[in-house]
Amino acid sequence: MNKIDPEVEEALLPELNSFGPDRRRFLTRAGAAVLATLAAREGLFAQDQKAAPNRDWSGNTPTRYPDPDIISLDERFNKYKLGNTPIQRVYHSQNMLWAEGPAWSGVDRYLLWSDIPNDIQLRWIEETQNVSTFRHPSGNSNGNTFDWIGRQLSCEHGNRRVVRYEHDGSVTVLATEFEGKPFNAPNDVVVHPEDGSIWFTDPGYGSMMNYEGNKGPLHIKESVYRIDDKSGKITKVTDEINKPNGLCFSPDYKKLYVSDTGTPADGEHKQIRVWDIKSDISGLENGRDFCSMQFGDMSGGADGIRADKDGNIWASAGWVGDGYDGVHVFEPEKGERIGNILLPEICSNVCFGGKKRNRLFMTASTSVYSVYTEAQGAHVT
Repeated sequence: MNKIDPEVEEALLPELNSFGPDRRRFLTRAGAAVLATLAAREGLFAQDQKAAPNRDWSGNTPTRYPDPDIISLDERFNKYKLGNTPIQRVYHSQNMLWAEGPAWSGVDRYLLWSDIPNDIQLRWIEETQNVSTFRHPSGNSNGNTFDWIGRQLSCEHGNRRVVRYEHDGSVTVLATEFEGKPFNAPNDVVVHPEDGSIWFTDPGYGSMMNYEGNKGPLHIKESVYRIDDKSGKITKVTDEINKPNGLCFSPDYKKLYVSDTGTPADGEHKQIRVWDIKSDISGLENGRDFCSMQFGDMSGGADGIRADKDGNIWASAGWVGDGYDGVHVFEPEKGERIGNILLPEICSNVCFGGKKRNRLFMTASTSVYSVYTEAQGAHVT
């Protein structure tokens, strides 16, 4: 176990005391990883931070409660953290290459996600916990969601388009080009409930490599778009972002959050940005930084993001390693990081699901993980 500088521990005593009379037992179990993570919030980041001790993700060797990989960085996260639940690996396959785009079907009680390089969509059924191929080929689909009448929408890297699967099984192509130029490779998609408009990002990763689509030139600036539900008209709502990736609405649907996975300028870090949605839901205004993905001396990025009913943003995180990769949770007022869920793999995307929308599903490289929380997803998927 790594040792923490006594000055760091002393500085963190107010934070640690919030764990109550079992503080010492907690510290013994969670060890240096928790102290180091808490230290990051105070600018006292310890050297050689490690993730929580190695665990058996098969479930054969249980994890002692409370799960040491669910970490409060601020007392505001305590209300969302359950002490008697584990992070579970609900699916893993050495044949799955890059899991992405989780979406929850509330009617049929299944989780849908994409394996982009393998050109398939997979489905995990809650009742039986069985996983099967849902759609193949899938156009190297990435982000998925369901609209307000239960139809699936997908962003297809390979075909550079956004599609909707109708109840009769037919496919409606919603977007293939803008102003006469093909999209780069649509990435993630959400639906606004008031007017049915469809909002999606187009960073172009599927056109940058054959592994996730079909390699080719990027014809237009990476941007965020809106499809009008009635007319089908496509509008660019912002290109004030380097590589717009995951996106989600605030619980009241008055804000749009977008993660930027592009390479930042010197001295800057990857971030999540937020805009106000215009009163007529036609576009965006007042764009601003929401939070930085810099964490102590570690600088990674957020990919997929989702909001809970209290407005907190749950962001997948990765490309750093132990102590960073997993999920970072930010409160809505100042974008302060209040919690972490550590995973042994790079996390690509998240969604809330389950009967009460209190189960967080996390697609992470070659696996899918889940954890029950006291938070509830703000949206249908």
